[in-house]
Amino acid sequence: MDAVQRRAYWRRNLRLMAVLLTIWALVSFGAGIVLVDVLNTVSFLDVPLGFWFAQQGSIITFVVLIAVYVWRMDRLDAEFGITEYEEEVHHS
Repeated sequence: MDAVQRRAYWRRNLRLMAVLLTIWALVSFGAGIVLVDVLNTVSFLDVPLGFWFAQQGSIITFVVLIAVYVWRMDRLDAEFGITEYEEEVHHS
């Protein structure tokens, strides 16, 4: 991979991370702290929704976002021709 491709790869990686971390921040801080009073008027599994987001929702969202990151990075790696096998060969 040449320098231009490395920069493009890194930019797309950073953009993906920024989007996913923004979603996580909005869910954890927005739903769990800022909007907690509004969300607590709704129940989820007999628990106020704001409390649920503060205790469980942000953690579940974070785990789902990790899975999305892995899936998208696999696609990005494939697009740029990066494989784990090649990395292992070059490091051996």
